[in-house]
Amino acid sequence: MLEDLSIKDFAIIENEHIEFSNGFTVLSGETGAGKSILIGALSFLLGGKADVNQIRSGCHEAQVSGTFFLDSNENPNPAIEWLNEHGIETENNRILLRRYIRDNGRAGAWIGSTPVNRADLADFSSFLVDIHGQHEHQSLMRVPEHRKFLDARAGIVPEVNAFTALYMELVEKRKLLAQLNSSDADRARKIDMYNFAVKEIEDAKLKPEEDVQLEEEENRLSSYEKLFEGVDSIRNMLDGGEESVVSLLKKIRRESQNISSLDKALSNLDTRIESAFYELNDISEEFGAYANKLVYDPSHLQEVQDRLSLIYNLKKKYASSQSAPLKEVFDYYENAQKSLEQLGAGSENKEELIKSVSELEKKVYLAGKNLSEKRRATGDKLASEVESLLKNLGMNGTRFAVSITAKPGDELEQKCGPYGFDNIEFLISANPGSPLLPLAKIASGGEISRVMLALKTIFAQNDPVQTLVFDEIDTGIGGEVAVAVGSHMKALAKNRQIFCITHLASIAVYADNQIKIEKGVAEGRTVSNVHPIQGEERVAEIARMLSGDADSAASIEHARAMLEKYSGGF
Repeated sequence: MLEDLSIKDFAIIENEHIEFSNGFTVLSGETGAGKSILIGALSFLLGGKADVNQIRSGCHEAQVSGTFFLDSNENPNPAIEWLNEHGIETENNRILLRRYIRDNGRAGAWIGSTPVNRADLADFSSFLVDIHGQHEHQSLMRVPEHRKFLDARAGIVPEVNAFTALYMELVEKRKLLAQLNSSDADRARKIDMYNFAVKEIEDAKLKPEEDVQLEEEENRLSSYEKLFEGVDSIRNMLDGGEESVVSLLKKIRRESQNISSLDKALSNLDTRIESAFYELNDISEEFGAYANKLVYDPSHLQEVQDRLSLIYNLKKKYASSQSAPLKEVFDYYENAQKSLEQLGAGSENKEELIKSVSELEKKVYLAGKNLSEKRRATGDKLASEVESLLKNLGMNGTRFAVSITAKPGDELEQKCGPYGFDNIEFLISANPGSPLLPLAKIASGGEISRVMLALKTIFAQNDPVQTLVFDEIDTGIGGEVAVAVGSHMKALAKNRQIFCITHLASIAVYADNQIKIEKGVAEGRTVSNVHPIQGEERVAEIARMLSGDADSAASIEHARAMLEKYSGGF
């Protein structure tokens, strides 16, 4: 869950630090006060697009940071697994995300103390927050995610993982069989090629990072004259005569000893002068020792250059480029040895391999067919559940369907992928009589948010994302529908942290927490103020949302009654 958010010089927000609680939090305020800017700042932090226009007028840099609590009791927790894979540690199960954009276009981001690029930041944050509305973090809008959600709903994730392992084993064995089926001449050519490569790399007797060390040595040997001149010049300046630094420090030291004996207040300065003298004298001696060992050896330089030429030649043959890491040559060597073992097995293992491939194909077919059947059964149930919820959320007549189609194949073979035979996509028709279309085709932000709310309610037990943000959830709704939306959010917030921007009091009164965003003017510039409200201030804000008048006695009384009924107080 998101515990706090710090925003500095982002759009019209000057400097805000907001702490959040679990449960259902509503963001309210007048139109144009900056509610969507707050969500925009969060989206920026999570890896959204960075633009210099996001920087507050008159400032040079916008910064956003946020602390997230990761539940280590949730097993598995994909966010923690991601951090472990990337060697990033949490502190008390918390991780800090930071990001900035400067007016010169330069941007940077960190996860904990580790700098990351935008792609990594977005990848990691996708496990933390979903923003639904006009923003980017919408996992349910990405078609590949539909298969994951359906499988989780069907309870077949372990079966899918087992299928993937089986499928990858089949792919590897088919690949090996194809190699064995190649012509004898081609097979012999490959064996000769790999044998030559293995021998050539072995004969080179390469050492890890040897190219880096040799390049440094070549640079040192070929720069002998410059090095010697530079070192000799420094030695002369440090200790090369009466006017050198060390000689002058000797005189300063003697004078300092004399005057510090007259006033003990100067003893600390005398000690520092003494330390500086010994330090510089030691530096001078080390430069001298370096100069004495510095020898120009053209024969050794030639040996280094010859060795580098050999390494560059090997890289040219067995790595992606001459500037590639030497590790790529070692990797090619290992792969060549493995290929030799496989090709050397010859026809004696071919019959056994054909039998193994045949058995695996049967297993993959049966397992894939079983997955398809379970997906279809769950898809029909899911469609009914979603349509029922959407009806309560004011989208009466909306049709929802889970499209499960077989991957294209031919008369002899059904095409298969690592997750089975199925292409899976959620389809919806938001208006009666309209055809079913992909979920991503929905145009209205309010419709998107309500569909996401329905799906998130259903998937709450299977979705690892703990923090959900709904923007424009109240577009085009009111009355009983708004009450139903608020009720659904309240229920969803029992297991998730929910944020919602709304203008409707009938949604806001269900919230566990309410944050008010106000726009004002300070020092001639527009600023946005963000602060939690409770007690009478929350009553006044609900009253404003009801009638536009926070001081109306009738509105205030109505607000009190609604808060008592739906929130149990204020």
